[in-house]
Amino acid sequence: MDEAKAARLREEMVRRQIEARGVCHPLVLKAMREVPRHRFVPPHLVEAAYDDRPLPIGFGQTISQPYIVARMLELLDPGPDMSVLDVGLGSGYQAAVLASICARVFGIERHCELAGKAHQALVELGFSNVEVGCFDGTLGWPQRAPFQGIVVGAGTPQVPEPLIEQLDEGGRLVLPLGTKVSQTLELLRKQGGSIQRVRDLECRFVQLVGRHGWSEE
Repeated sequence: MDEAKAARLREEMVRRQIEARGVCHPLVLKAMREVPRHRFVPPHLVEAAYDDRPLPIGFGQTISQPYIVARMLELLDPGPDMSVLDVGLGSGYQAAVLASICARVFGIERHCELAGKAHQALVELGFSNVEVGCFDGTLGWPQRAPFQGIVVGAGTPQVPEPLIEQLDEGGRLVLPLGTKVSQTLELLRKQGGSIQRVRDLECRFVQLVGRHGWSEE
């Protein structure tokens, strides 16, 4: 896909799919206008990269619908001084959007081949502020904690306790919580040692597999 066409499709994606649904976080909108989403999908799906839907990326995983990425990051409220953990790295697209905004991004993906492809795409695009790891994301990344923001790109039946522990005071955690087939986006904020929770929109994600998520089938 040539860059002129990609830029036009990104603008249409943001205007029609994201701003039209009420997302207004300026840093998120700017990043999603700039990050080449088509570089994070399989070659045969490049022409569909900016469609209003999730796309398969292998291993039963998906790159999320653009609006869902935007809404999750708006809830996270990323800023330039933040260190953010991205659990369920997948294609690396969401990490790239975050890296366009935040100081440091740490992405965890349990499928090492996906992690490798995501890392390669991020490096090729010049994102030097992203570190990628391949292990159980429900355990977080204690060696890199604390995080001012944590975003989980897979549905879980419970909030993984290690993620709460690794969240900085005043930090935000956004994740889909519910059953294997239906979840609700939730925002958790750590304030004064307690956790405040806000429910957002209904959604459906792939399963978060790990010690503090769903078990491997």
